[in-house]
Parts: sequence; structure tokens; C-alpha cells
Amino acid sequence: MTILAESSVKVVEDASYISPPPGSVPTASLPLTCFDRVFLCFPSTWMRCLFFYEFKHPTSHFMQTILPNLKTSLSLTLQHFFPFAANLVYPPPPQVPYISYTQGDSVSFVVKVSTADFNHLVGDHARDNQELPALVPKRPSSNETNGCKQEPVMAIQVTVFPNVGFSIGVGFSHVVTDGRSFGHFMKSWASIHRCEGDLACLDNYLPCFNRDLINDPVELASLFTKGAERAFQSAISPSILFNNFRVTYKIKDSQVELLKDRVKTKCTQVNGSEPIRISTFAVTCAYMWVCLLKLQQSGTHQHLSSTDSDALSYFHFAAECRDHLKLRQTYFGNCIILRLASAKKSEVLGENGILVAATAIGREIMEFQKQPFKDAQESLLKIIEIFKMGEDLVRVGSSPKFGLYKTDFGWGRPRNIENPILPSFGTCSMFVIAENREEEEGGVEFALAFASHDLDIFNTIFHQGLLKLESSK
Repeated sequence: MTILAESSVKVVEDASYISPPPGSVPTASLPLTCFDRVFLCFPSTWMRCLFFYEFKHPTSHFMQTILPNLKTSLSLTLQHFFPFAANLVYPPPPQVPYISYTQGDSVSFVVKVSTADFNHLVGDHARDNQELPALVPKRPSSNETNGCKQEPVMAIQVTVFPNVGFSIGVGFSHVVTDGRSFGHFMKSWASIHRCEGDLACLDNYLPCFNRDLINDPVELASLFTKGAERAFQSAISPSILFNNFRVTYKIKDSQVELLKDRVKTKCTQVNGSEPIRISTFAVTCAYMWVCLLKLQQSGTHQHLSSTDSDALSYFHFAAECRDHLKLRQTYFGNCIILRLASAKKSEVLGENGILVAATAIGREIMEFQKQPFKDAQESLLKIIEIFKMGEDLVRVGSSPKFGLYKTDFGWGRPRNIENPILPSFGTCSMFVIAENREEEEGGVEFALAFASHDLDIFNTIFHQGLLKLESSK
């Protein structure tokens, strides 16, 4: 397997800087809400997303016909999503960081060409985990003005694969916004491009920036005066790892329904009348939780496994708060709470493991829906403790509800969407969830990264589990 080295990706157009149209956005600043400030805790706040599209034309055709329209439509989009062209400003403590936009602020936009195998990169099979980072922009350098550090919020890299396709790689600061707002931006950019610059296509779909709509119901902000940022960063940073290979796994809609039926049946047999949230997210994440714990029990990971039969395993996910705060879905910024489900590891690994895991996740979702901000401080502090203590944790990123495969610039759905950086953190296993790119199959897909010796083991665990599920229907 060949690593997509920097040497196989060549710059064909040095960075240009795309701003909103002149005079379209006044000088503005936005404060960070309590939800934004949570992400100051993480050692890396620079998110990356990679969209692949088929385009069976030479590079010259792309540069002459597609690139100018991409830039023009991006500029038009940025007048409505100006924080992405802004800077994140860090004034001296105890002042709080904020978002600042000044006339002329911009997004870095670079164009490269690659000789790599496009069809290999967009596949589901095992690929080297170092192949994709060369297709996303490096984080722009910060600068200092009047004693304040300033960080650009977004950067974009387009990479052309001659006569086959191209990719749009986007990097952005998670401190400024969450995945839903990022998806809103990408789909808006795609719509404006597809409509040839007609902004009417965004009617009733414009972002809302009103920070007055956000309060701090559980005083999350008070955590930051207690040093939670430094505590979280020191807990995570030393243990960040990058595994060798990345793979995409799918659970089709028919298999999702089988998982739901199994959980319903087992719930009646084991839990009696206890209500349980049986959603696609709950049952598919439960299945992945079980599979990843089984991998941990394999020979290569037994040194990580606790011998305590009551040892807990944790599942960490983000819950959307816009509905609970009665905000528009187009509210721009972070609006998520970190939630933590737990169950005895021995029970997740037992005969009814999927039920145990789904019940734990479903119960946490139901608690969130009843009291969305209950124990929010405690959950964040508990996550810090779990990282510090090296306890077992499974973490999911992104969401199928973002609908990123609807990002159609006029060439149809993306051939693939990837999070190019899939780190692990010691005993923390992570996967990214999205809607299945194969629209007719429905269901969801997951991106994971493994060490080479774990690939075959996890493949067997994952696929045999689904085969057993289908054979028992």
C-alpha cells in the first residue's frame, strides 16, 4: 500500500484569499457562548472534512471552467457565513476569546493536483491512515496584534485528480461552530454554486447569529475559571495516537431494522416494561460499542482489559441542543452537550450485550430529552477523569442527521466524505458516523482507524455479528 506522500500532491495555484463581496459585511464581533468555550478544552480544535467528487476532465478544464465559479460562489456564501472568514481572537486573560470580522478578512484557498489513485482513496477497504491528510489544508498560522493572538477560522484546499475527480478539503475551528452549522455552510455553498450565484436559493435557510438566545443554564462557563481547559488538555495530549489503517463499515437499513427488532424483543424478555429509546443512532452505536469492546478483549489488547467484573465501560457522544433551547436549526455556532453513557463491561460483552449497550445509550438520550442540561458539568469533568485514569471509553463523532451527502455542487452526491484525521487516545476508541453514501441502501456508515494487527480481528467481529443477526431473523 502506497502512502499518499506530499510529493505526490503538487501545488498548481498558490493560496488565494477569498473574502465576502466588498461592502457586503460590516465589521463585526461575536462572543463565544458556553457551548463554544467547551471546545477550548480540547488540545486540537481544528476540524477537517474531505468531500470527493467525480469529474472526468483534465486539470486545465477544471481550472478554466470550475475553479472560478467555486471561488465566486464561496465569496457569495461567506457574506452570509462571515465568521468563517473571520479570526478567533485571544485577548490576554482573564478576558475571553471572541470572533472578530474586519473588512478584507478571508479564507485561504489553495489548489493542488495529485497523481494518487482516486478510486482507491474513495473506497471502503483498508487504506493507509496517512493518505488523506495531504488533501486537506494545513492550519493557517496565527499572528499577534496588540497583544492578542489571532487565528484564522477556516481554510480550503481543492485537489484535482486529472480525468477522474477532485476533492474539496476544509479545515475549520470547532471553537467557532459545530458539525450542523458546518454542514449548513457546505450545503449553502453547493446550492449557490449549483444555482449559478442566485442567492434566492438560500431563502429561509440563512444562518442565525443571535447570541442573546443562548444562556448558560448550568453555568458551564464557570468550569473554565476552575481550569477545566488545562485539565482536559493535559489529560488527552500525552495519549494521542494515530493508527495505521482506516476502514469504512456499513450497516444497511435492513440490518438496522433487525437490530431494532432484536433490541425490542430482548428488552421485553430482560427489562420487562422499562421504556427504551430504540433509534437508529442508539442501536447502531450500541453494535459498534460491543464490537470495539470485543476487539479490546482480543489477544493484542488483553493488557488493557480490567479483570474487575464490575468495571465500567463508557460511551461518549454529543447531543444537539437547538430544539431544547427553541433555536432555529440554522443557529450558527456550537449548540451541543457532551453526554456519557455507561454500562458494566462484562455485561456489554455478554449474551445480551447489544441490549445492554443500546439501553445505556437510549437511557442517556431520554434523560437528555427530559432535562437536557442536567449533570452537564459533571459529565465534562467525568470525561476528563476517564482520560486521566485511562478507563475504557468509546467515542463517536459527527452525525447521520447532518446530511453531508446532500452537498451537491451540480455534479451529484459526493462519491465519498471522509474525516481525514482519526486519532485514538490510549484506551479510548473512536469512530465517525454518517448516513450511508449508498442512498438506496439507507442505514449508516462508520469510519474507524486500526493498527494493522487489529484489522482482520475487527473485520471478523463486525461481519460475523451481522451475519448472525441476519440468520436469526
